[in-house]
Amino acid sequence: MKVALVGRDLFEVEPLLSRFDLELDNDSPEVVISHGGDGTLLGAEREYPSIPKVALRSSKVCKKCENHKNEVVLAHLAAGELVETPLLKLQAVKGDQWLTGLNDIIFRNEIPTSAVRFEVDIDGRNHSGGIIADGLVVATSFGSSGYYRSITHSIFQVGIGLAFNNSTEGVDHLVLREESEITVTVERGPGVVYADNGPDFFRLEKGDTFEVRKAAEPARILGIDTLRCTHCERIPNIRRPYDVDRRVKFPAVE
Repeated sequence: MKVALVGRDLFEVEPLLSRFDLELDNDSPEVVISHGGDGTLLGAEREYPSIPKVALRSSKVCKKCENHKNEVVLAHLAAGELVETPLLKLQAVKGDQWLTGLNDIIFRNEIPTSAVRFEVDIDGRNHSGGIIADGLVVATSFGSSGYYRSITHSIFQVGIGLAFNNSTEGVDHLVLREESEITVTVERGPGVVYADNGPDFFRLEKGDTFEVRKAAEPARILGIDTLRCTHCERIPNIRRPYDVDRRVKFPAVE
């Protein structure tokens, strides 16, 4: 089987390939092995869309359980024993420009000190009239544990989530059907639209619109439990001593 390697600390994975008759081929792989964290997987999907992915955690961010050690997962891959799970992707379209995301589509103010004003139509029906906010996050269920969760303090399992970022009107978040189509019309900009953690974006000015909808093809993840295993321990960031020692301490408010 031909595989591509994407990510960091690839020295943890590459020496194992020959043991399982896996051939390194970054040009025309049958499977892409992502090694790192969630962000690495997002980058791998951008680079190799629609090709099956196996996500391995780096030892620097995760202490893996016995079932998810690199050699165990690669053995299952070589034996064809990893179950494929399709994951919804979203596409943002503005004219002939488009972006595709596995986690989320993010619309936000280009100037941090100035909010954007916009309207949202869901399947052709207006939602809440004009909204003033820092922006909008449209998330998949897979991506709902990221930016969407930081805004809403919630996640969801099915559908498409809308989170209004710092809205002055206090518009509540929504979870829609996967087939829903969202149209955003900018009443005051400038704004920008991104997908996942990608570097590409498009700009929006007053009167511009863009749409977000289900992408034609899903991401294909092999052995998705490697990403969400409760027995694998995430390694927390450890602050250096001076980060703690120099922190200003305020008195408790009674």
